[in-house]
Amino acid sequence: MINSLLEVVNFWNHSYENTYYAINYTLVILMAVAALAAIILVMLQPGNSQGIDALGGTSETFYGKNKGRSIESKLKMWTIICLAVLAVLAIVFFILQIPAIWGPVE
Repeated sequence: MINSLLEVVNFWNHSYENTYYAINYTLVILMAVAALAAIILVMLQPGNSQGIDALGGTSETFYGKNKGRSIESKLKMWTIICLAVLAVLAIVFFILQIPAIWGPVE
């Protein structure tokens, strides 16, 4: 009777361990995707050269006045979203690692 109970407990502990590793691997993959997306979005954004344009006497254009609706503003928004997701996933990943580092709390 005790052996069968121990087998059930061992099954649940083993199942918990598999779930723990699955969650960790999923978080790492999601962090990698978010990081790659952020890198690609930053590379797609144009450089900020407002200071140099002032020396040449260039004037404000229609595109410059409507930056809120431009592709550049959308790229910036999605970059911020990707970096926020990456930060949240990294914090969750770190919190999940605490029991592995310090051992189970009893």
